[in-house]
Amino acid sequence: MAEAPRRSGRPAARLRVLRTERLTPHMIRIVAGGEGIAQFTPNEFTDAYVKVLFKVPGVEYPEPFDVQECRATMPREHWPRQRSYTVRAFDPQAGELVLDFVHHGDEGIAGPWAASAQPGDELLVLGPGGAYAPGTEADWHLLAGDESALPAIAASLEALPAGVPAHAVILVENEDEQQPLVTKADAQITWLHRASGGDVAAAVRELPWREGVVQAFVHGEAGFVRELRRYLLDERGVRRELLSISGYWRYGKNDEAWREEKAAERAREK
Repeated sequence: MAEAPRRSGRPAARLRVLRTERLTPHMIRIVAGGEGIAQFTPNEFTDAYVKVLFKVPGVEYPEPFDVQECRATMPREHWPRQRSYTVRAFDPQAGELVLDFVHHGDEGIAGPWAASAQPGDELLVLGPGGAYAPGTEADWHLLAGDESALPAIAASLEALPAGVPAHAVILVENEDEQQPLVTKADAQITWLHRASGGDVAAAVRELPWREGVVQAFVHGEAGFVRELRRYLLDERGVRRELLSISGYWRYGKNDEAWREEKAAERAREK
């Protein structure tokens, strides 16, 4: 018997791929739009994210498509798979939503889909959600993450006012995966390379710590996120309300398994 659906109150936006771009060997940009873009309402967050829905191959879905109806009437193994992706940009005038996908070969769902996406392909998204944007209370900003957090870090750097101090520490596979980043802030950007042993937590610890109030955004692989959570809260005294920190993924876990593990951790903490 299917579980009762979780009512979101908003249907999925049914978009179409307009064009694609290979930003780096492992990062693919998808620009989507079409009539369904009218269903997408942006928010004020630079870590705005959508849930991209992937239909299970071979499964017939009711039309018009309604993910809540699917969850209410179909067995769980037929529910569309969902993956979270940061809104890299949204242009209401052009009617375009931009998402960047990491692609590491044939494994997974979202990366292979992005690698083969063609103009006209369907893209189903729920959201956006989000919780972080650079605030005016902070004297300086810390942004740290890996490829999975790069779109949000890039959007945050673009949103920072001119001259505001910022440090960004970003882990990618190698130099070929670095991207040009645009900002008016007084930003120091440190690129780390996984291929040569780059370590986000160690690099953040080695940063010169500025005086004043810091707002921090730390997202990516759960291992370094957990280490930096302790460092920033316990050793540096970063205020909890000025810390956005979350493990997007964990080595050796697919998305479903990682979500279950996180849910179990949250239950134990209560």
